[in-house]
Amino acid sequence: MRAYLIDEIAASDMEKITGYLRDTAISSSLQKVYWVQIPEDLLNETQIAHKHCQPYVFGVELGSGWIKLEFFSRSRNGMKCSCQTYSSPSQLEYITRFAHEMLENLGIHT
Repeated sequence: MRAYLIDEIAASDMEKITGYLRDTAISSSLQKVYWVQIPEDLLNETQIAHKHCQPYVFGVELGSGWIKLEFFSRSRNGMKCSCQTYSSPSQLEYITRFAHEMLENLGIHT
């Protein structure tokens, strides 16, 4: 899986990140995994056409001192469709910007 990894994060900062994601993201059935919705204006043509598969999200996984953001756009409504794919350049930019803005807003320096 292609992903963006930020590590060497202090435990107190991981608590801030967890709280932020609890407030702004969608909790998954897995502990320490969250979904962040991709804005509709960043969807590719196939994803726009697949209304029944929307919304699309990327995964955020938290570990002990690290956070991983997946570069994969997946449907919240199913697992087996061609509309799920590695993120487009505009989606990649959104994901990395999300990570950097989250850290900045929380006052976290890595």
